[in-house]
Amino acid sequence: MSFDPRRPFNELPLLPPQAETETLPVLRKAISAGRALAELKGLGGTIPNQEILINSIILQEAQASSEIENVVTTNDELFKAFSAPNQTFDPATKEVLRYREALWEGFTELGKRGSLATNLYIKTYQTIKKTQAGIRKTPGTALVNGAGGIIYTPPEGEAAIREKLKNLEDYTHGKDKTDPLIKLAILHYQFESIHPFTDGNGRTGRIINILYLVQQGLLDLPVLYLSSYIIQHKTSYYRRLRAVTEKDEWEPWIMYMLDAVEQTALHTRDRIVEIKALIQETLELAKEKLPAKVYSKELIELLFHHPYTKGSFLVDAGIAKRQTAAEYLKELEKAGILRSHKTGREMLYLNVKLFELLSN
Repeated sequence: MSFDPRRPFNELPLLPPQAETETLPVLRKAISAGRALAELKGLGGTIPNQEILINSIILQEAQASSEIENVVTTNDELFKAFSAPNQTFDPATKEVLRYREALWEGFTELGKRGSLATNLYIKTYQTIKKTQAGIRKTPGTALVNGAGGIIYTPPEGEAAIREKLKNLEDYTHGKDKTDPLIKLAILHYQFESIHPFTDGNGRTGRIINILYLVQQGLLDLPVLYLSSYIIQHKTSYYRRLRAVTEKDEWEPWIMYMLDAVEQTALHTRDRIVEIKALIQETLELAKEKLPAKVYSKELIELLFHHPYTKGSFLVDAGIAKRQTAAEYLKELEKAGILRSHKTGREMLYLNVKLFELLSN
C-alpha cells in the first residue's frame, strides 16, 4: 500500500528497521561523531563547577529547541527570567524555561531510574506544555506545510500509539550491536513519526535525544547544543524525515543526525574552552581590581553560574551576608566585570563578557 499523507500512518513499521542502516558512509560518520562527543565529554569534566555548563548551555539549547517550534525569546529575557523567576515575563520566555525544567527533570529522573520509558516521555511533554494531558486519544492530528497542505498524519488510537511507544522502549534498551549514535537517529525518527502528543512532540523528542546520550554514557551532563544545528538546517531536517517515511531512505537521515551530533559536539566543546578561558581572565582582572577583602575564587566562579547574578546568590553560596553581598556586587560593577539592571523590584548584575560569549 502506497503512503498517503492524509491517512493515519498506523502502518508505521516497528523497530528495528528492515532496511540497511549501517552502510559504510554511515559507519565512518558514526566514528567521527563519536570522537567529537568523547572530546566534549572529557572537556566538560574540567570545568570547575558543572553548574556553569548546566545553566548556560542548557538554557541556550532550550531557547534553540523552542525556536524551531516558533516559540521565540531573546537571550537577555531568558537569562533574566531564570535569575528572577518571581518577576513577570512574556509567555514565550516562560515556555522556554519550562523546556529547561523538563530537560533537567528528565536528567534527574534518568539518574534515579536509569531508563527511558513512556512515562518519562509523558512527564517531559507535560512539563514543557504545562498540561495534565497524556497520549493522544482523539483523531484529527496532522502535520501541514506552510501552505496548509497535509504532509503527514501520524498513527491514531491510544492503544496503537502505546504499542509503538512500547516497541520504541524495547528497541532503546535492546542489546544489539548497532552503534548508539546510529540508533539515536533511528529512535528520533520513530518518536517523531509516532507523534504521541497533540503538541510539543519536537521538543520532547529533542530532550529524549540528549537523555539517550547520557543513558548510553556518551555524555555526563545534558549539555549538547543539538537544536542549533537543526535551526541552521531546518529544511533538510523535515525533508529527510519525510524521505524515510515515503521512500524508506534511511541513509541520508542518519547521516544528517550524525553530522548534527558531530558539529554541535565540536561547537559545544569550543564554547566550553571559551568559558574556561574567560573564567581565568576574569579571575586575573578581579584579583587586580577588587579590594583584597572582596576577591575570592569562589565569588568569581559564582558569576559564571548564571549570566545574571544577584545578592541572594552570594548569600546562598555562603560567600557573604546580605549587606556585604550588595557591596561586593557594587565593587564588581566598579571593576567593569558586572553591569547592574533593575528588573521589577530586583537588582540583577550581568556578567557582561559571559553574556557576549553566549550570545555570539
